[in-house]
Amino acid sequence: MTYGYIGTMKTQPGMRDGVVAILLSGVESLRELGCESYVVSMAADDPDTIVVMEVWQSKDHHDASLQLPEAKEAIAAAMPMLTGEFGGRELVVAGGLGADD
Repeated sequence: MTYGYIGTMKTQPGMRDGVVAILLSGVESLRELGCESYVVSMAADDPDTIVVMEVWQSKDHHDASLQLPEAKEAIAAAMPMLTGEFGGRELVVAGGLGADD
């Protein structure tokens, strides 16, 4: 079953663009890791909230991607810019545009 995740994170005031740049810095390699869709967005109603929507071939693919040295480095770089307020939801993807139908 295809795995999906929608996560939110709150940045320190004025740090949103820096975190967005970090989140987007390695997208070129995600497809070969099993990622079908990866979208980073900014909340329209909050200048300090980022929303990340992901679709992966499986949860194992997603989890493995987080163990890569470059992912760990990106997380470490972003953490000081975040408030620690995170939200998220795991999903079972049924299909759609950008999902593995």
